[in-house]
Amino acid sequence: MSVAIDWDRPAPGEWTTDDLDALPDDGRRHELIDGVPIVSPSPTTGHQRLAGRLFAALDALCPPDLAATQSVDIRLSRRRSLCPDVLVVTAEATERNVSHYVPTEVLLAAEIVSPGSLAMDRVMKPALYAEAGMPYFWRVETDGGVRVATYRLNADTDVYTSTGEFDDVIDVMSPFAISLPIARFSGRR
Repeated sequence: MSVAIDWDRPAPGEWTTDDLDALPDDGRRHELIDGVPIVSPSPTTGHQRLAGRLFAALDALCPPDLAATQSVDIRLSRRRSLCPDVLVVTAEATERNVSHYVPTEVLLAAEIVSPGSLAMDRVMKPALYAEAGMPYFWRVETDGGVRVATYRLNADTDVYTSTGEFDDVIDVMSPFAISLPIARFSGRR
């Protein structure tokens, strides 16, 4: 068996966001952590439906100066780029119609935990979002029903602290007043 090697690509640890931008669109999710590319398969239909419904529900609730979007990269640095499932960003940022945002434009990053990305969605991504100063993070769990854990950045420690865990209605006051029945986006009726 022979293996094709792509000699035109940087070695792991040497990648930058420019290298990500040069990749062809292959339907996979390409992220970058400390110069190491992370490639995930395309999300499942159920994952995408949940993300789409959450995006639509949040977008409908956003005040005029904010907007929700989904699966747009956040360039944390030249050697770090992550792609949350759902984001709430400044409306000004969405008007630029960009392929990525910078952390100061992102108020909320939400990750839908998948079986193949448990550590990334529960540990690595929240830590990197917090380090980048994004004020809010939501983790959506899907095993045994949909549950949402919400977090706010503690500015003194640069660590997220819990603001609630919800399995019926998400009820938070930040980043704006949200009262969102989980059934509205989970597919449960």
